[in-house]
Amino acid sequence: MRRTPSRRLFAAVLLVASVLTPMTAVSATAATPTATVDPVAADRHDHDECPSGGLGHDLTARLDKAVADVRRQAGIPGVTVGLWMPGKGCYVRSTGVADKATGAPMSPDMYLRIGSETKTFTVTALLQLVDDGRIRLDDPIDRYVHGVPNGRRITLRHLAEMRSGLFPYSSDPDFVHDLLSDPTRSFTPDELLAYGFKHRNTSAPGKVFVYNNSNLVLLGLVIEKVTGHHVADVIDRRVLRPADLDHTLFPDGPNVREFPEPHPRGYTNQTLSGEVVDSTDWNPSWAWSAGAMISNLHDLHRWAKIVATGTLLSPETQKQRLKTLPTGFPGLGYGLGIFDSGGWIGHNGSIPGYESVTVYLPSRKATLVVLLNTDITSGGQEPSSLVARAVTEIVTPDNVYDRPVPTS
Repeated sequence: MRRTPSRRLFAAVLLVASVLTPMTAVSATAATPTATVDPVAADRHDHDECPSGGLGHDLTARLDKAVADVRRQAGIPGVTVGLWMPGKGCYVRSTGVADKATGAPMSPDMYLRIGSETKTFTVTALLQLVDDGRIRLDDPIDRYVHGVPNGRRITLRHLAEMRSGLFPYSSDPDFVHDLLSDPTRSFTPDELLAYGFKHRNTSAPGKVFVYNNSNLVLLGLVIEKVTGHHVADVIDRRVLRPADLDHTLFPDGPNVREFPEPHPRGYTNQTLSGEVVDSTDWNPSWAWSAGAMISNLHDLHRWAKIVATGTLLSPETQKQRLKTLPTGFPGLGYGLGIFDSGGWIGHNGSIPGYESVTVYLPSRKATLVVLLNTDITSGGQEPSSLVARAVTEIVTPDNVYDRPVPTS
């Protein structure tokens, strides 16, 4: 049997239910290229302490083995892991291939699509407008965007915390068919929302957590309405530049297909046939302010701490952002465009061909970034989650990053 793609598709389908059946996994080569970097050089971008000895020989060896085991078992072509633990050292390693056809190795300097990690940037821009006094989190969405089902009762806060009750456009069968029939086509935000708005709402606002890209597309439209500028430009000017993220971008408009070099090829089985294909050049417009962005290891290293500690926001607004609510999954809370998983604060991302995790552990001032070039699940689990869990089980056993297994 082939997996039905319609229930899982879209930038970090973080907790959206999946229908999964066995698929042909991406095979791992017996001899896998490994790219290592000098720990000091790897960390120089953020000027953090990173002793030349890394995390020590024994711990490094354990991490190497754990990542290799997951990569082999899950059929991950290539993966980059960055772990920074001030006072102890760091671990930066790329293993496997960036291109299955040529065998070119994965490298720590590569750009990757980061899927729903985009949400952390979009919500940061939104919260800056809250700090500016231009919007309020408890404003109804219909003050800014007309035609939203129950829009008089759904607030910006409901949207950011995934409790709007709206139907997710990415769960609409017509949308999935239209995208997978032509992955190079462009979608407008209004087109995306229309797929979801034709369905009845799933619940009353504020009642039930349902991970939903429609929410973040709406917040992108709010940012544009209030500022008078494209959301990509607002994020660039107000978030990326102040954060000194020179290798992070939001491809949009005529540059929507932009993908800087170097980047790995991406592999997905989210196709109409269920076959594995190269999705590197798919058009990310369907994900827009919910999941279209691109970044690299060292920018995400820097961003993890900024987003978790609220560098770009007022203390009061950051406090509201970090107020996580139960999701229905043990150990996982979701705040305003951010989650807490085992004490690790941040977000993950999944878009056809690529996955990522960028999280920060305040109690240890530790940062973990995982980047890989497939989104093909293994045993019902996103491969990035498997890598992040294996790493944190070793380095922070009291704080294990754990993503739940979708149940339906």
